[in-house]
Amino acid sequence: MNAGGLETVQGDAGPIARISGDWTLASLPRSLAELEDRLAALAAAGADWDLTTLGRLDSLGALLLWRAWGRQWPPGVALAADHRRALERVAALPPAAAALPPACPFEAVEALGVFVLKFSHNLLGLVALLGQLVLDLAYLLRHPRELPWVEYSATLYKSGAKALPVTALVGFLIGVVMSYLSALQLKMFGADIFIVNILGISIIRELGPVLVAVLVAGRSGSAMTAQIGVMRVTEEIDALATMGISRTQRLVLPKIAALTTALPLLVLWTSAAGILGGMVSANLQLGLSYGFFLDQLPKAVPLANLWIGLAKGWVFGLLISLVACHFGLHVKPNTESLSARTTAAVVTAITIVILVDALFAIATREIGLPK
Repeated sequence: MNAGGLETVQGDAGPIARISGDWTLASLPRSLAELEDRLAALAAAGADWDLTTLGRLDSLGALLLWRAWGRQWPPGVALAADHRRALERVAALPPAAAALPPACPFEAVEALGVFVLKFSHNLLGLVALLGQLVLDLAYLLRHPRELPWVEYSATLYKSGAKALPVTALVGFLIGVVMSYLSALQLKMFGADIFIVNILGISIIRELGPVLVAVLVAGRSGSAMTAQIGVMRVTEEIDALATMGISRTQRLVLPKIAALTTALPLLVLWTSAAGILGGMVSANLQLGLSYGFFLDQLPKAVPLANLWIGLAKGWVFGLLISLVACHFGLHVKPNTESLSARTTAAVVTAITIVILVDALFAIATREIGLPK
């Protein structure tokens, strides 16, 4: 391997820059600043270029020469055909991106305005989709034979029945953790029996609905967005419109109805698993018998808490499915938009669930809690 060489000889018409050896990544020196300065000085002096003794030339060597020449061919240059092709490939590359403009003092205000506009656009889209679903539901009630039972049952099975194992596991483990941590504190004050109150209120009223909503948003919500988005990419939705089939009646309404039906049942299932896990942990940590736990649970936790949890599940199911379908219908016909919209749907659904749960906590602060 011959290292790249550069020498200057004096010709009749002026200096001649003679380049020899290999100008490749492996042969050139690690620090290229001095070499670039020499090349730029020769180019500024109007030297002719002799590349006839040049060995191998890769993209790095060609780029160094092309930059030194000011991104244009010099008046006098002698080189082989293969070296010319390497330089032509570098010349065909687009110029480097321009430096970013200096930060605008109103950049934060601009970002806030963009966020508000996007939020308003999505909010209007959700309201319009909800209104269209009300119209579709009114139409289907007048024409019950056109109800999409197959799509409804398929979504109910995928979003509800197939989610039972993972929700039960998460609920059970959360119950164990809550009971274990609470037992450590209650032992210090001799208030062991109040673990029933803590577990019952926290799991049935808050943790059960929120955990299920987050799991379903990441599992079923993303699947809904991806399914509708893929149909947008493959133009299947356009094909439905061509055949006169409503996309909201066949795609959106069954998914929203199924998830709205499934989520309260999943909340009940997960809350039961969480109570079971807490009961097992309380028996092991505090020695509370299962009979005592089950006898004290309805006394410590009023029935209103169960209805609040189920109401949360119904609202969360409606919002998650509505957001998922909205973002799925707005996927552009490319895979990048599909991934971006799916991510946005999951993040938006989880954020809305947390906000709505806070509103529920404020609205129901006088219901179901001991005075």
